[in-house]
Amino acid sequence: MSETKSKAKKAATSTVPVGDPTPVAKGSHVYLVDGSGYIFRAFHALPPLTRPSDGLPVGAVHGFCAMLWKLLRETKAADAPTHFAVIFDASEKTFRNEIYQDYKAHRPPAPEELIPQFPLIRDAVKAFNVACIEQLGFEADDLIASYARQVVDAGGDVTIVSSDKDLMQLVRPGVVMFDAMKAKKIGRDEVLEKFGVPPDKVVDVQSLAGDSTDNVPGVPGIGVKTAAELINEYGDLDALLERAGEIKQPKRREKLIEFAEQARISRDLVRLKDDVPDMISADALGVRDPEPATLLTFLRDMEFSTLTRRISEALGAEPPAPTPATAAAPEKGGKAQTPGDKDATAAAESPGAAVAKAAALAKVPFDRTKYETVTTRERLEAWITKAYEAGRVAFDTETTSIDPMVAELVGFSMAVAPGEACYVPLGHRASSEAFDFGAHDGIVQIPVVDALALLKPLLEEPAVLKIGQNIKYDLNVLAQHGINVAPIDDTMLMSYALDAGKGTHGMDDLAMRHLGHACMTFEQVIAHVPGKKKSERTFGQAPLDKATEYAAEDADVTLRLWMVLKPRLTAERVTTVYETLERPLIQVIADMERCGIRVDGAILSRLSSTFAQGVARLEEEVNRLVGHKFNLGSPRQLGELLFDRLQLPGGKRTKTGQWETRAGLLDDLAANEELPDDARKLINTMLEWRQLTKLRSTYTDALPAYVHGGTGRIHTSYALGATTTGRLASSEPNLQNIPIRTKEGREIRTAFVAAPGKKLISADYSQIELRILAHIADIPQLRKAFDEGLDIHAMTASEMFGVPVDGMPADVRRRAKAINFGIIYGISAFGLANQLGISKEEAGTYINTYFERFPGIRAYMDVTKKGAHERGFVETIFGRRIHYPEINTKHPSVRGNLERAAINAPIQGSAADIIRRAMARMPAALEEAGLKTAKMLLQVHDELVFEVAEAEVPSTLRTVKKVMEGAALPVIKLAVPIHVDAKAADNWEAAH
Repeated sequence: MSETKSKAKKAATSTVPVGDPTPVAKGSHVYLVDGSGYIFRAFHALPPLTRPSDGLPVGAVHGFCAMLWKLLRETKAADAPTHFAVIFDASEKTFRNEIYQDYKAHRPPAPEELIPQFPLIRDAVKAFNVACIEQLGFEADDLIASYARQVVDAGGDVTIVSSDKDLMQLVRPGVVMFDAMKAKKIGRDEVLEKFGVPPDKVVDVQSLAGDSTDNVPGVPGIGVKTAAELINEYGDLDALLERAGEIKQPKRREKLIEFAEQARISRDLVRLKDDVPDMISADALGVRDPEPATLLTFLRDMEFSTLTRRISEALGAEPPAPTPATAAAPEKGGKAQTPGDKDATAAAESPGAAVAKAAALAKVPFDRTKYETVTTRERLEAWITKAYEAGRVAFDTETTSIDPMVAELVGFSMAVAPGEACYVPLGHRASSEAFDFGAHDGIVQIPVVDALALLKPLLEEPAVLKIGQNIKYDLNVLAQHGINVAPIDDTMLMSYALDAGKGTHGMDDLAMRHLGHACMTFEQVIAHVPGKKKSERTFGQAPLDKATEYAAEDADVTLRLWMVLKPRLTAERVTTVYETLERPLIQVIADMERCGIRVDGAILSRLSSTFAQGVARLEEEVNRLVGHKFNLGSPRQLGELLFDRLQLPGGKRTKTGQWETRAGLLDDLAANEELPDDARKLINTMLEWRQLTKLRSTYTDALPAYVHGGTGRIHTSYALGATTTGRLASSEPNLQNIPIRTKEGREIRTAFVAAPGKKLISADYSQIELRILAHIADIPQLRKAFDEGLDIHAMTASEMFGVPVDGMPADVRRRAKAINFGIIYGISAFGLANQLGISKEEAGTYINTYFERFPGIRAYMDVTKKGAHERGFVETIFGRRIHYPEINTKHPSVRGNLERAAINAPIQGSAADIIRRAMARMPAALEEAGLKTAKMLLQVHDELVFEVAEAEVPSTLRTVKKVMEGAALPVIKLAVPIHVDAKAADNWEAAH
C-alpha cells in the first residue's frame, strides 16, 4: 500500500537500532509488523486528533504508538520475539508498475491530514528502539516475504503482524500471521477458510479473481469461490489454463481462454517477491528495549500526556518535564479522580478534568484471568450486593440470537469497578441438543429462574444505575422475562452525543479509541468449541473460562467507557442532548420494537403474484423491443446493447474491455432529452422492470419471513446512533424505505394492517424541513406563506417566475418544489437538470434566481459553511453536534460534498430532534389522556404510526397532534407554525 506521493525519495533501505547483530538461528522468533496496515488502522479507528500547541494532526501517530506499545508489551509477556521490525512501503511506484502500468492506479490519494503523520510515525518506531525498514521499488509485503524466507531457511519462526489477505500466501510451517486488532492467529486453517485453498495456492486463486482495490485484473466473472473450485480441481493456474478447453460451462471456458494471459500477468502482480536484493540482514533486527529518555521525550513532544504517563510508569522512569506548550494544553487541566470512585457520575468542570479522569482510568490494567465465573446463588448474591454498594453496575447479556424477540438467555455479565467483573452462565452446554437451562453435560449453572429472581430487584431498583452498551437490546431480552430495567445509561449513545461524525460507536472501536484496548472477539471464543464447523458453533458451547473472559470483559469495558464519557457530556456541554434526545428514546424505541406491526400475508402474496406477472410482461416487452431474448440481469449484455448496438452516448469501458454499467446508468440515460424515442421507451421499460423486481424481492417476497411466530407481527429494529444527523435507522426489515411515490410501492403499505377492532393512525409532519429552513435562515416570504397556510411550492414559483398562484400550471409548481427540496440537500445545477429534464444552464439560472429571491438562504449557507470549517462541526437548533473532521481537506470534490452535508445537517438534524422529542413525550401523554389501547408502532423519518382501539381514535388523534406540534417547546419557539397531518384507517396506506 503506497502511502503518499509527496514522501521524500530515499536511496535504499532502513533505520535499525544501534547494537551488535543477533544472528537468526534455530529457536529465533522474528516479528514482522506490516507498518502501513498499522497506520491505516490507527487512522480510521480513532477520531481526529491535533497537537494542542500548533494544531498538527497527530491522531494516527497516537493510535500507532498505542498499538505498537501494546504489541511490544504483550509479546514480551507471552511469545517473546528475538527479532522485531516494522516494515513500510517506501514509494508509490514499484517493479509491478513495469509489469502492468495500471497497477494500483485506482487507489485514492492519502487523506490530507494523514500525509504529515507518515514521517512522524517512522520517528515513533525509531523512538521505540525498533527496526524501521523500507526499500525503494518494493512493497512492504515483498520485504516481509524476503525476511520470512531468510528466517525459515535459518531455522527460525516468523510471526507476520497483519490481517492483509495478500500476505496469507506466506503462511507455512514456521510462518504464521497475527491480527493484533482481534488477537487472532492466522494459520493454514484460517487461510483455507478464507480462500478455499491452502496458502501455497492463494496466488493462483488471486490471479483468477483479481483485486479491484489494487487494480489486479484477474479473469472477468470469476470470483474467489469459483477460482478456488477451479484450482482445487485442476491443481494450479498453469494446469487450469492449459486444460481450459475441457471446462463444461461455456461462459467460464470462454473467459479463461480469452483472458489467460491476463491471469498470468495478475499472478506476477500478486505473487510476493521473496528475494529482494540489498536488504538489511535479519540479524540486525534483534529486539532491544526502548531507551526511556528517547521514547518519553518523543511522546512528550507529540503532547500525548496520557500515553507518556502510562509508558513512563511501565518503564519505571520519570516522565520528562512538560514543555511550556504542553503544560498549557487543555489535556493537562483538572484533577484526576480515582477510577473506582462511587461518585463517578459527578460532573467534570472542564474538558481537562474529563481527560484527567480518563488518564487515571488508563492506569488500571485489563486482566481477563481475574474475572469470576459465578455458578452459585451465594456468589451471585455477593455480586448483587457489590452493585448495590457501588450505586451503579455495568450489565450485559449473552444470548442465542441477535433478534431479542427470539433470543434465549445464555448468561449475563456485571462489572462494579474497573477490572472487577463476573459472568453468570445460564444456558451453556457441551452438546448441540435442544436449548435448555440449568446444568448440562456436567456444567454447573444457576437455574435461570433462580438467577433472574435474584437479579430482578437490582435491575429495577431506582437507586442503582444500570449501564449498558446499546442497552436497548438487553431491555428487550429482559422484558421477555418480566424485568423492566431502570434507570439506565448507554455508552454508545453518550459517544453518539459527543462525537457524531468522528467515527463509529461500537464497543470495539470505543475501547480502542478511549481505552487503548483491543476487545476479545466472538471468533476467539467459539474457536475453543471443539469438533464443529465454525458456522455451527455457538457461544453456549464455549468453555466457561473463555466465555467468562469475553462476557465479563464486555461489562468491564462498558463501565470504563461510561467513566470516560460521562464527564465529557458536561465538560463539552452536550448533557442536554444526551438527556433529552438520546437516553429517553431507549425505552420508547424498545417498547415500539416489542409491539411490532401486523401484516396481512394474503395481501403480500397477492401483490407478489401481481408483481411477478408484471415482471414477466415487462421482460417480454424488453425482448420485443430488443428483437431477441435478453437477460436483463446481465451487465455485459446491457452494455453491449446500449453502446455497441444502440450507440447511445456516455459509454465507458472498464480496464477489462467491458462496457461500464454503473448504478444509475439507466436513470442518467433516461434523463437525456436527445435520446431517440425507441431507445427511451426501451430504457423506461427496463427501469420499470428493475423497480418492480426490487419491490417483489425486497418486500412482498421477503416480508413474510420476518413475521414473528408468536406474535404474528413484524418487529423491526431501530438503531439510535447509526446516522450523523440524529435520524433513526430501521433494519431487519427496513420499513423506512418502502417507496411511496409509485402506485406499486404504496400498495405494499396496504399489507400493514390494524388488529381486529383497532385502527392505524399515521401522523406526519408537513414540510418540517422547509419550516426549519424558514426559521433558521429567517426567510420572510417562507415565514409568511407558512403563517397563512399557503401552498409553499406555488408561492415559491410565484416569487421566482412571476406567475400568479391562482391557475398556476402544474409543471411550474413542480419545478419550484424540486428547487425547494433540492436546495435543502445542496442540489447542483447538474442534479436539478437531471431531475427536471432541462439543460444544466437553465437549471443554473433557476438556482441563481432562487437565491436572488431568497437571499437569506444563501447567507445561511455561507455562515454555516464558514462555521463548519472553523469549528469542525455544525449544530442543530437543540445543540446536537454533527462533526466533519475532514472538511478542511484540499481535495475539492470531497470538501464540496462535506460542505453540502454540513449545510443540510442543521436542518435535517433539527427535524430529527423534533420528532425525537415528540416520541419521548408520547407515552406519558397517551397515558395522561387515559388512552389505554394506543401504542406507538413505527417511526419513518417525519412520520409516526400508532395502533389504537376504534373507540379511542378521536382522542388519540388530538393527543398525538398536540404532542408532535408542540415538541420543540419550551426550548425553541419556531418562527413558523409546525403542522401535523394525522389520519386513521384500517391499513397504513389508507391512513397516510
